[in-house]
Amino acid sequence: MARDALDDLGLEKATMRQVTLRIVPFLMLCYFIAFVDRVNAGFAALQMNKDVGLSSSVFGLGGGIFFIAYFLFEVPSNLAMEKVGARIWIARIMITWGLISACMAFVVGPYSFYALRFLLGAAEAGFFPGVILYLTYWFPAQYRARIVAIFMVAIPASSFIGSPISTALLEMEGIAGLHGWQWMFILEGTPAVLLGFVTLVVLRNGPDDVRWLTPEQQGWLAERLKAERKVVKHVDEMTLWQVLFNKYVLAAALVYAGSSGASACLSIWQPQIIKSFGLTNMQTGFLNALPFGLASIMMVIWGRQSDRTGERVWHTAVPLALTAATLASTLLTNSLVPTIAILCLAVTGTYAIKGPFWALSTEWLSASAAAAGIAQINAIGNLGGFVGTYMLGVIKDATGSYGLGLLPLVALTAAGSIAVVVMGRGHPRSAVAPSPAT
Repeated sequence: MARDALDDLGLEKATMRQVTLRIVPFLMLCYFIAFVDRVNAGFAALQMNKDVGLSSSVFGLGGGIFFIAYFLFEVPSNLAMEKVGARIWIARIMITWGLISACMAFVVGPYSFYALRFLLGAAEAGFFPGVILYLTYWFPAQYRARIVAIFMVAIPASSFIGSPISTALLEMEGIAGLHGWQWMFILEGTPAVLLGFVTLVVLRNGPDDVRWLTPEQQGWLAERLKAERKVVKHVDEMTLWQVLFNKYVLAAALVYAGSSGASACLSIWQPQIIKSFGLTNMQTGFLNALPFGLASIMMVIWGRQSDRTGERVWHTAVPLALTAATLASTLLTNSLVPTIAILCLAVTGTYAIKGPFWALSTEWLSASAAAAGIAQINAIGNLGGFVGTYMLGVIKDATGSYGLGLLPLVALTAAGSIAVVVMGRGHPRSAVAPSPAT
């Protein structure tokens, strides 16, 4: 029996290693490009706002309207992916958003900025929740926090690597009669289109559709996932509308609104916050990268810790509380170095929760409720991105203060931290067994 257990453990490790190496790096690359295209407007603003006449309020509304479209189209997109298949639908999303992102180069004023940001949100809607759903086809629950954390490293990594690249592209000012910000949009939108076509070749719809797993590995994975689907969930067999308005789904959406609102707002506005200290575009790009570099490391460490202990609730609540506290402390300083330190902690908190949070959310949902539930959580949660991004612009125009503009995010992240503790009360640990150390 001991030998059988060792054989099973060896089969499990080999299967999970193969699945991880085959799927996760490519999805990370796709999400990396997605987030570069989502937030590069923050760097374009260093030139574009003056060139086409965008005030802080207009820029904030345009930056945030992305999330309105995201909210409207996300659930339908995820449901369509279940019917069409992940490979074709994810490819469609990427090709569409890449073309629209490149078209941002042709913004001429507020209304074209609003229209293209709305279309970009509609095009990208469904990619992230689609990938989260897709990962549940491949990974048992006890692996999901670390896998989601590794996948979502692409978000801070996109700003860590993309910040100096984007500001360097701004230096192409005047080449072929185009502004630097126009070149940035064109050159950063093109990879998404190319990767969309690659997706059709690389991705498969599920474990039964691949040749790189042995029949034994496919059998083990199918049985493991089938057994997990039989476990009673908080959100089980329900109609679509019951899933969308289930208390666990709505509570998770509030929690995610805090994280998403903070990360979206800082991704869009942080370059301007840093530039306000009198730095050059290149200096701004390099300093903007620092918080995201730290977050890239910490979110993987935090996700692995959550998987090792099997604990999800406090691994979600604590980073959100850290974000709330640090954003509030921006009112206490007007100096560059303390501001960068505060931003490092705030950004780390917003990204550290993502692995444990999505693991917790998928553990609350049954297989039949997952597509709609995940999309609803992400859609409503991303409205936090609209609130934070838009309100910061309005408050900045009214008061001249970025610190005061961050206060709505303080309230939102604090509310999210409290909500996950309340909903997790009585369930302080998930039903998932702690994973073996790896």
